[in-house]
Amino acid sequence: MGKYQENWIFKQVEVILINAGHNLTTPLKDISEEIRNKLLYGTDELIKIIGNSGVHEVVSNFEGIINFVIRHQKDQGSKGIQRWADSFTNKIKCSACNGTRLKDDSLLYKVNGTPISELTKMDLSDLANWNNSLEEYLSDNQWIIAKDIVKEIKDRIQFLLNVGLNYLSLNLSARTLSGGEAQRIRLATQIGSELTGVLYILDEPSIGLHQRDNHRLIESLAKLRESGNSVIVVEHDKDIMLHADHLIDIGPGAGINGGNIVSQGSPSELDKVNSTTAHYILGKKEIAIPKKRRKSSGKNLILKGASGHNLKDVNVKFPLESIHLCYRCFWQWKIFIDKRNFVPNS
Repeated sequence: MGKYQENWIFKQVEVILINAGHNLTTPLKDISEEIRNKLLYGTDELIKIIGNSGVHEVVSNFEGIINFVIRHQKDQGSKGIQRWADSFTNKIKCSACNGTRLKDDSLLYKVNGTPISELTKMDLSDLANWNNSLEEYLSDNQWIIAKDIVKEIKDRIQFLLNVGLNYLSLNLSARTLSGGEAQRIRLATQIGSELTGVLYILDEPSIGLHQRDNHRLIESLAKLRESGNSVIVVEHDKDIMLHADHLIDIGPGAGINGGNIVSQGSPSELDKVNSTTAHYILGKKEIAIPKKRRKSSGKNLILKGASGHNLKDVNVKFPLESIHLCYRCFWQWKIFIDKRNFVPNS
């Protein structure tokens, strides 16, 4: 065990084992079910632990190894600790709700013949269409009861559609969302709350948003502003920058080469600004498309049946020796490759 025996939880485990006539090297099969349950799920019994000096004594109860791992899995302060805790866990479908994450009484209800659990699986665009069609199927008496609820649901879905999240479904785990998606969900919530006099600060909310949906995000930001709020957006997207009331260019370079205000003012005044950002926005500079493309080696990296996060059974082929990736992108892909089924060199 070495250094791990100095860890607080190992000391607690060791005391429980010693009190039961075992030690840290005892095979699990030789430990009774009662003691195993104490180790895994904890105990309210007081545990006396001798300090490193052999004198200091602490009396404590034990939370259990499983609760210890779960607690660290939820730790928002350290991604490293979260990854460590995640390595001990695996997702399985709940036998009680069959993976719907809804209570039994919620699963009993159907709306126009559709269970609530099926509604949460729909893309938001499909859910909006289904919700808008309800008036056709409900009787006059049913519509009198349902119309205010349907309107509220319609408004809330529309807020999400307005920020380009039409492809998401309500049953997605928040942990699968990109930073931009999570920000846009919070943005939709704030628009719905109709608050005024609030300062909003957003960090690249366009991440993960298709370029064709940029106008939706811009309109949502403008709606917040028009409601009497101030909106500060850190962005690199050209469309969003050009729609700003006041544009601040920080540079002149990135990282340690930046940190100074290079220029500020209305986007209409960019032609008066001598900065790299202004030159690229105005088209004075551009990243030229190579006239000659590098030829592939003929080998490919094939991903089959990708279904993680927002991917739905996607097959894709990447030509080898023809794609340039920055170091950060390569590292993210390496992590992705380690966790998915790839067929290389085919």
